[in-house]
Amino acid sequence: MAVPLLDLAGQWREIRDETLAAITRVCDSQRFILGPEVEALEHELATSIGVSDAIGVSSGTDALLVALMALGVGPGDEVITSTYSFFATAGSIVRTGARPVLVDIDPVSYNLEPAAVEAALTSRTKAIMPVHLYGQCADMEALARVAGQAGVPLVEDAAQAIGSRLGNRQAGSMGLAG
Repeated sequence: MAVPLLDLAGQWREIRDETLAAITRVCDSQRFILGPEVEALEHELATSIGVSDAIGVSSGTDALLVALMALGVGPGDEVITSTYSFFATAGSIVRTGARPVLVDIDPVSYNLEPAAVEAALTSRTKAIMPVHLYGQCADMEALARVAGQAGVPLVEDAAQAIGSRLGNRQAGSMGLAG
């Protein structure tokens, strides 16, 4: 029996009508960039995850890139992140001219290992980018301690964990940016 790698038909059936209605609203308005649909998404996401602001961009990759650029990350800098992630995580770091420093993961959660992050810190470290995977948040309390002691910000890659919680906080709301 052939088992498909990915079969989204069931999910599509559940969201089809709502999705097509949203596409129709955007096409009818001709507001393909920004506009009321993006503004509504930003407000809904910010409210949902408990942050003051959310900014819609073209992709998760660009979200990471924008956050790093806002922090002034560039050539000669290092950003510590996970060895276990989609290539866009390290790719966004490379696009700033900085060097990704890939560290090991916790074998149970598959998320960034705080002790490995601490061991990888150098004077060139400008940010730590944990990746929340499989609906599980990284150990943000331990990572926040490491980041705080080093004086570097946390930029969360929460693309695969939107809606996930660590205590009473949601993925994307625990770092300087997410």
